[in-house]
Amino acid sequence: MAKEFEYILHKDKKGTMWDLLLYIPTTIALAVVASKMWYAGNEGLSYLLVFLTTFIVLIAFNRIAKTRLMLIPSSPVSLNVSKQGVALTLRSGNVIELVKDIRFFTDFAGRSYGLSGFDLSGSKQQFVFHKGQFASDTEFDGSKAQLRVFK
Repeated sequence: MAKEFEYILHKDKKGTMWDLLLYIPTTIALAVVASKMWYAGNEGLSYLLVFLTTFIVLIAFNRIAKTRLMLIPSSPVSLNVSKQGVALTLRSGNVIELVKDIRFFTDFAGRSYGLSGFDLSGSKQQFVFHKGQFASDTEFDGSKAQLRVFK
């Protein structure tokens, strides 16, 4: 029998603050430049900047609500790693088992990693996990060590 490791995920409030400090000034600056372009008579560039602002707001909402604060029902709240696959329990109570083509991706800074694969129904699933979601740094590093099998 293969050994299983379960990791309970928590809200990453420190990471949320960093994301807010990144996204709020960016969207405000884009909106200000878009309004300047609108009144300067360059409507085409203004429309492009408003589109970019909206796009960045949607990215920020998804990143903060799904991965940092785990508010969306499709957010993972626990991670169960074994040699056969990975099981994720979602906030909604559903369990997703990644069983095929599981891939593990780390970032260069070592503060987060991605996990993708196909579940039992054949649907492609992708998840991002941040260091602040784990109870300790050793737990985060342990989860990365267990998932390196799928690299």
